[in-house]
Amino acid sequence: MNEKIIGIIGGMGPEATVDFYMRNIKETSIVEEQDHFRVIIDSNPTIPDRTEAILGNGESPLGAMIESGKNLEKTGVDICCIPCITAHYFIEELQKELSFKILNVIEEVDFYLKENFPKVKNVGVMGTSGTRKTKLFDKYLSDYNIIYPSEKVQEEKVMEGIYGDKGIKMGYLEGKSLEYLREAAMELIDKKAEIVVLACTEIPLVLKQEHLQIPIINPMDVLAKKVVK
Repeated sequence: MNEKIIGIIGGMGPEATVDFYMRNIKETSIVEEQDHFRVIIDSNPTIPDRTEAILGNGESPLGAMIESGKNLEKTGVDICCIPCITAHYFIEELQKELSFKILNVIEEVDFYLKENFPKVKNVGVMGTSGTRKTKLFDKYLSDYNIIYPSEKVQEEKVMEGIYGDKGIKMGYLEGKSLEYLREAAMELIDKKAEIVVLACTEIPLVLKQEHLQIPIINPMDVLAKKVVK
């Protein structure tokens, strides 16, 4: 029986939160049902949009994230994950307010790359415009050449695939959302990316390894393996 308690600050968005929780379940080795970890999830979809805040167009999500973290603190969680990559822009300030450790998914991707793809130098990163603007991956993956989509493709393909009327956040997990995101990934390959990091938790809901001819990394897979370990 696993006695440690895992906390999840979720709701950014809800489907990504559920997807990450399922990955935790699949990564846990069990003999019987009682061997699973206790997981406490605060899924608050009213947390202000992280990209809008970073771009100066909306309210900061930090206060609401701290509130969710304090809710988890009351339940005695031992360690916490945030299944939203853009939210990691606020992780250092959030950590100051909470007593438990928050795993940084981008740091974990750095460790994973070094261990599993030691010869890779050119890393394609496909995420929200907030993640791109803050250069989170440049900060934590400093040993690599980070490649982003062009600004046009970022707005017309990546952001449209995530936020558009037929995008993932509106519940569309096929059709235009997949088409746009695959086209954006192909541009990264044209720019000599050797691997593509799906740097938004919504993207892996539609874009899979079979859609590309080079390896993809889903940071939520990496994070789930680490938190269970």
